[in-house]
Amino acid sequence: MRKRFETSGSLILPRNALSPSKLTRFAVNSQRRMGTLVLMGVLMGVLALASPDLLARRALFAASLSLIVLSCILMSLAQRHKKKNAATISLLSDFISKDSSPSFLTDKEGEILSSNVAARKRFAKDIEDTISGTLKNTLANPSGIIFRLQTRAELEGAAREDMVTRKGHIRLVVHQTGEESFLWRLEDVPVAAQQNEGPTLPMILIGRTDAVLYMNEPARKLAGGRIKTLDRLFKQLPIIPGTVCDITGVEGPTRALVSEVDGGAGRRALYLLPPGTETMAKDGWNVFQDLPVPLLKVCPDGRIQSYNRLAAGLIGVSLKDEVHLSDLMEGLGRSITDWLTETLAGRATQQSEFLRLKRTDKEVFVQVTLNRVTEEGKPALIAVLNDATELKSLEAQFVQSQKMQAIGQLAGGVAHDFNNLLTAISGHCDLLLLRHDQGDPDFSDLVQINQNANRAAALVGQLLAFSRKQTLRPETLDMRDTLSDLTHLLNRLVGEKITLTLSHDPVLEPIRADKRQLEQVLMNLVVNARDAMPQGGQIRIVTECTDLEKPLERDRVSVPPGRYVTVQVSDEGVGIPSDKLQKVFEPFFTTKRTGEGTGLGLSTAYGIIKQTGGYIFVDSTVGSGTCFTLYFPVLEPSETAAPVERQVTAKPTGKHGDGVILLVEDEAPVRAFASRALRLRGYTVLEADSAEAALKTLEDSTLNVDVFVTDVVMPGMDGPSWVREALKERPGVRVVFVSGYAEDSFGETQIKIPNSVFLPKPFSLSDLTDTVHQQLH
Repeated sequence: MRKRFETSGSLILPRNALSPSKLTRFAVNSQRRMGTLVLMGVLMGVLALASPDLLARRALFAASLSLIVLSCILMSLAQRHKKKNAATISLLSDFISKDSSPSFLTDKEGEILSSNVAARKRFAKDIEDTISGTLKNTLANPSGIIFRLQTRAELEGAAREDMVTRKGHIRLVVHQTGEESFLWRLEDVPVAAQQNEGPTLPMILIGRTDAVLYMNEPARKLAGGRIKTLDRLFKQLPIIPGTVCDITGVEGPTRALVSEVDGGAGRRALYLLPPGTETMAKDGWNVFQDLPVPLLKVCPDGRIQSYNRLAAGLIGVSLKDEVHLSDLMEGLGRSITDWLTETLAGRATQQSEFLRLKRTDKEVFVQVTLNRVTEEGKPALIAVLNDATELKSLEAQFVQSQKMQAIGQLAGGVAHDFNNLLTAISGHCDLLLLRHDQGDPDFSDLVQINQNANRAAALVGQLLAFSRKQTLRPETLDMRDTLSDLTHLLNRLVGEKITLTLSHDPVLEPIRADKRQLEQVLMNLVVNARDAMPQGGQIRIVTECTDLEKPLERDRVSVPPGRYVTVQVSDEGVGIPSDKLQKVFEPFFTTKRTGEGTGLGLSTAYGIIKQTGGYIFVDSTVGSGTCFTLYFPVLEPSETAAPVERQVTAKPTGKHGDGVILLVEDEAPVRAFASRALRLRGYTVLEADSAEAALKTLEDSTLNVDVFVTDVVMPGMDGPSWVREALKERPGVRVVFVSGYAEDSFGETQIKIPNSVFLPKPFSLSDLTDTVHQQLH
């Protein structure tokens, strides 16, 4: 039944636009719940009066009163929601009333709550209760389009889609205006391209579900009219682009070479090309120069005979007559000649292959589909090309993210065991160094062991930095001060043949970052710039403030608009080839010779910048140099605080050896080293190999313990758990947590434990004893 409308000024509203069935569904549901709750409350009151048990009577009375109070709260919420919805609908209705384009306001189910004068004029005969019903004579599949756009609007706030109808091109736009309402707007889009539509090339536009959205006039003549599904025209489904398909036309069966073009928003345009001799004729090939599909005509031996303009634009200047297909593309994994031979013989297992073009200016991937045809009794091949660069880029990005995630998990997983081993190695080396002086012949060997253990620890730290699992200490920084403090060290790093120049923006604004980690990033970039200029040159570091008025899209990353501090580190070195430029941030990838680099410098920098909330990009030209650009968000005035100087904690002046230490460590080598190190400093050490053993030791109430030194991750009960249990009886004991994992893996837990500090593994003898000493004093 068609809905009646009433007029209020220039605004057209359904009579029941503000009825509970549409605008206050939440309120109605709440009233139903309220009624149920009131009924339950009354029943409980009746049961209370009838109950002989005094306690049960009181409990039932209390429950009855609670349900009645809850129903009152629900009634208040429902009334508030009802008023809010009514006000929102009224405001939006006034907003669209003067719009020249047809506009509708609907609820989540698509029922029309309000429409403007333009909508009433345009859909005077078609307007119904729902938006999909109103558009049924305008769009071929309105329900699917409405659902698709509304789903995107719920995720992104708004959505739009251009569609081709028999009456012209239209644009449907939707905005989410509340939790349960949507604003729809229909716009006419003039399309000049219709004038250039080729009359001899049938085209069918299909949607995500293969429903036919549009057919041009040649396609309608071929099919005998408008069709809604592809099975009315094609004998076999699904359709494989680039292949010759059997078609049931109005004039009888025929065959066509089907080519596919992306139509945007999940739509596809199918072009039907005539196959066979007509397609392959030399003088007729020019007819297909302007087709929207890259086409090649290939001899059986692989030489290119002809091509159209789109193929030339896709492949580049290397495409010319008589050039071999293998000189244009690669990546098949076998001989291209064998692939052509198998296709001609009908033995090819795959109809299409993904190949990489041999272009030197950029990386392009194509999907190549071969079709066997006959020309004057001789076999030939038509290659239909589709640009698959975006698809391969997404695939590469997905594989890259999986690889990076796996490396990050690997880094975090092995860090604990690796750091335990390094702690035992470097710790026992420290113990040996205490018994040898510099005149001892073994002293230099022990120093080498110690230094290499430290290098291994730094390597693990770099992996953690890449996987963004290291602990950052962010603070308010001025890049001018940071670079000023670092200039002396950077000048020593670059050497005498290279000049280091710095240029600063006079009004540089503050950022928030970990100064120590940021210095590591800058040193890595400067060292790489130095290594790229073995004959000498100039390294420039430029800082400035940059305003991005619109998002910066590059390298599959979108930098949001805002104010940023940028740091550019550029050199005049050999540069990085374009095929390697996308891999420079991958761990263990390096352009240096074997033994000259670990391949972790730039991956570490990438991890630190990303964890800080910034962005890093690289531009390079072979033979001219490379420039790395860092983006750091500027601190807002409300966030900016006066820089707090780092407090240098003075080492305690008291003597070692005046405390009792409970050492809990499940790794026997680490426990043995830590125990000996503390005993050498005169402490009394009680050992436990698990949290349960530690709690058993503390059952002796006469035992006095000053400091707990415990590992965090152990079999059974972990470190924070047993410490919390022990502090219930011994609240004054101080705690030293040690772990091979990053601090942030249990940082929130540590904050809740008073008088506790964190000591990362691997630690040296002096690190351990000094930390315990500081806790005691």
